[in-house]
Amino acid sequence: MSPAKTDNRISSIHVLSTGTAKQHKEHRYGSRLPALWWVFTSRSWIDIPLNVFALEHRDGLVLFDAGMDPAIATDPNYVSSAIGRLFMRNLFRFEITSDDTLAAKLAGLGFSAGDVSKVIVSHLHFDHVGGIADVPQAELLVSRDEWQQLSGPHPERNYIFREHIELPGAKWQPIDFQASNDPLFAPFGGCYDVTGDGSMILLPTPGHTPGSMSMLVRAADIPPVLFIGDLTYEADLLMNDQVPGTGDAALLRSSFAKVRALKAQIPDLLILASHDPKAAEALKETSL
Repeated sequence: MSPAKTDNRISSIHVLSTGTAKQHKEHRYGSRLPALWWVFTSRSWIDIPLNVFALEHRDGLVLFDAGMDPAIATDPNYVSSAIGRLFMRNLFRFEITSDDTLAAKLAGLGFSAGDVSKVIVSHLHFDHVGGIADVPQAELLVSRDEWQQLSGPHPERNYIFREHIELPGAKWQPIDFQASNDPLFAPFGGCYDVTGDGSMILLPTPGHTPGSMSMLVRAADIPPVLFIGDLTYEADLLMNDQVPGTGDAALLRSSFAKVRALKAQIPDLLILASHDPKAAEALKETSL
């Protein structure tokens, strides 16, 4: 079953990268070893982009995630938690410069940071919220389940750092998914229409974090796209049911199955993961 076409509210989609990083092979492709083992002993590294997706919607520029803050490469106390700093040094190697700000990357596409009306935050990890200070006017949409992690005693243990999220004046909007009878969305247990026109639909896809969400984009003149954040690091891994080395494996596989079912109903659906090096080329090939 193909989704109903909307009017042409989205004219184009762009991908920009707020720097690059290296992650362990085990992180990306999974491992039978305990995570603590490979985090501190693995010497296999894979290059990844820190992608942000920008959608030109009639009502304003919408971002899917906000990327990384270059301060992480220069400020030794960018993460206030000592445990957080320890794991960060062993989990990632960042390759970021002062030119990799969200504002600079938007300018490179011909946009102003002030053009951004909304940011869809797939989840609250530091490499997806790092640019929110550049767009203080934007609404920041996050799932309520994800937002509730901030109420726990130690969100930093899950790489969710309050100092990068609870910024003065930040316009956070925790959203609740609504039940739907649409056969595309019912298996997900709910959905959320970002602009009320059916062009951008948020879907709960937990597993990487408890409140991770994806966004289905549908418009008249572009192929359908599903942005999945860090649900997987490569679309092919999701299609083959290969889970990464972090997250809740059972929840990941459940979300994988729902996305595969969505793909079965929308055969031309393009699935884009935030850290997939092939994402930019995939967008280019579909003329988005």
